[in-house]
Amino acid sequence: MSAASDLSLPFYERDICYFSPNGASLLLLDQTLLPAEERYIAVQSAEQVAEAIYKLRVRGAPLIGIAAAMGLCVALQKAGDIAAFAVAKQTIGSSRPTAVNLAWALQRMETVYLRYLQTPAPHSLSTLLPLLREEALLIKREEAQRCEAIGTYGSALITPGMGILTHCNAGALATGSYGTATAPIYFAHRQGKAPQVFADETRPLLQGARLTAYELQRSGVDITLLCDNMAASLMNSGKVQMMLVGCDRVARNGDTANKIGTYGVAVLAHHFGIPVYVCGPTSSMDGTALTGHDIVIEQRPAGEVSSLWYRHPMAPQGCKVMNPSFDVTPHELITGYITERGILQAHELFADGK
Repeated sequence: MSAASDLSLPFYERDICYFSPNGASLLLLDQTLLPAEERYIAVQSAEQVAEAIYKLRVRGAPLIGIAAAMGLCVALQKAGDIAAFAVAKQTIGSSRPTAVNLAWALQRMETVYLRYLQTPAPHSLSTLLPLLREEALLIKREEAQRCEAIGTYGSALITPGMGILTHCNAGALATGSYGTATAPIYFAHRQGKAPQVFADETRPLLQGARLTAYELQRSGVDITLLCDNMAASLMNSGKVQMMLVGCDRVARNGDTANKIGTYGVAVLAHHFGIPVYVCGPTSSMDGTALTGHDIVIEQRPAGEVSSLWYRHPMAPQGCKVMNPSFDVTPHELITGYITERGILQAHELFADGK
């Protein structure tokens, strides 16, 4: 039985994004079906990879990058032509604008591609594809290593029985490993610290309810689900001592784009004196964005707010809808950034000048 098919394993021990045995397909756990059903889908073309990313069948900034890199390989194999690289890259890269890992991973793949074109030997798909697959799998391994490091550094901040609030899903389902915001929780749980986790449901797509609560519960973590508008009351009760969130893009000054609602919960945490830690790999850091104002915020379809979860519409027909997928939390509200390099302050994120 493969790690993918063994449904008894926690998600951080399963492969939720992997090549088929012949390398012609990318197999993805369809997260739109969770928690009701765990089903893998096979994608081959650039259009199918882009659709899977846009429709949130695969999601989470690190996992989007992994899926994009691996998806580019299967798309090129299906096209059967080296010259199809640029179009496939553009198609996949245009699927979602906010998570920087998507462009970052595709740029790494393009570097391999351009380096290959500069070699004097005859060029063929059969010699290019192994190089691209190797790079995609390297990206996947590196992201897993980053998650483990985040777990090691972050778990040191967690004391026995600590109450931790999360928002959205920055877990194994978002990275293919221990997650970013959940990695410290998993590590603390294994260390016997028994953290008490509170997960915001995260409207409108309920990633906190469908994904975070699901993966933490099946891993034996003490998890309590709450509606987004309960966060202030919960904090006021004294049950929360830390807030851990992921990130889709971090600007040079530390401003952080994450799932819509993160900004509001960070404001509440600041009011109650609760530290807020952003957990993320350096692949989610974007030095070209000087501040949060430079981050493009994805706008999602109105139906996700007005009609998605009920048999009947949830809003009157024709009502205008706002549905940004992300908001930007100013760096002033962030206590620290838990990365694979350690726990950093905003001014340390780009200390290497990159």
